[in-house]
Amino acid sequence: MPARSEAEILTIDAQHIASMGWGHWGLLSGHVSWSEGLHRIFRTDTRMPWSLTELCDAVLPGEVAALAELITAVLAGEEPSWSRIRFRVFGEVRTLDVLGRPVAGIDGRPWAVHLVARDLTPQMRSRRRLAETQRETERLRQQAEAERHIASVMREALLPAHSAELAELGLTVAAAYLPAEHDAAVGGDWYKCRRLRDGRALLAIGDAVGHGLDAVARMAQQRHALAGLAQTGASAGEMTTWLNELLCSDASAMTATMITGHVDHDRVLRWACAGHPPPLLRRGNEVSPLPSDHLGPLLGLMPGYAYETAEVPLRSGDLLLLYTDGVVERRGEDIAEGIGNLSRSLSDNPGLSPGETLDRIIAEYRRSAHDDDACLLAVQVD
Repeated sequence: MPARSEAEILTIDAQHIASMGWGHWGLLSGHVSWSEGLHRIFRTDTRMPWSLTELCDAVLPGEVAALAELITAVLAGEEPSWSRIRFRVFGEVRTLDVLGRPVAGIDGRPWAVHLVARDLTPQMRSRRRLAETQRETERLRQQAEAERHIASVMREALLPAHSAELAELGLTVAAAYLPAEHDAAVGGDWYKCRRLRDGRALLAIGDAVGHGLDAVARMAQQRHALAGLAQTGASAGEMTTWLNELLCSDASAMTATMITGHVDHDRVLRWACAGHPPPLLRRGNEVSPLPSDHLGPLLGLMPGYAYETAEVPLRSGDLLLLYTDGVVERRGEDIAEGIGNLSRSLSDNPGLSPGETLDRIIAEYRRSAHDDDACLLAVQVD
């Protein structure tokens, strides 16, 4: 390799940094010379620069006319003339800004063509990636917005309250859905609380695995299945057993947790539990979880399992709090600690109505970090 001066080395480095190069084509002598930058762009042997014909062969078919117009303009003495042209280099499309100048003799006729090229391929790729990213981001934003809207509408349809009917049975009820993220719409958490035709009050709360529309669909299936089973007059344990069989028999179903129960005319809660945190009972200033010796496995986990029904006598003024695990679970914290915190919150606020009680719990919930959605159902015996 011949020795190079400092100026030559700096020129080569500048071409590399700027992704540019230049070439000189003698129209009379046929002599062609390229800078190292142009060889780098076209990945050619430094000993074999291309003729103008070979350069034309590398142009994309649809852009041959653009190069022809550029060279024609150069030969006509229009300077500087430039155009953006795409070339195919070893199967890769490269975009170049090409500027041309004529080299003319004393008679004004051009005897050589000088072209300078700047490789814009990296910038064009970045622009395409940015445009694709923006399109994908917008698509995901629109999809998320549509999901939130649909899920929100479904939640409002699936989680109504029946306060007037329950008040006739001597019960005051309040419920709330708490998304983990402020702009989230709904997940798999749900409740049901209504008067049945036989005069009992049905209470239920559950959590279907997942988030978004898939979880909403599973939540709706489980909730509507329970509503149908409730019309049979079956006990809480029987309904839970049948719902478990329904989930176990569906290969596409996922596990879920649930508490379901009835408050009868005798003010006794008869309830069953499938892998769900036990309800809390506030009686005066005392708060305690309901005994859960009869607690069964998650729904959809063990086919053939027979869930039991337990009884809890209720008194006037008692408040039952049913909740999903999103209320009491914290990252790095045992769920028992979360249940203890929720119990203390209830005991610190005796005498509050169900609605006021939930307002206090919701305020505390929003002050701390949560990774899961949550649902609350407070039922007070008048």
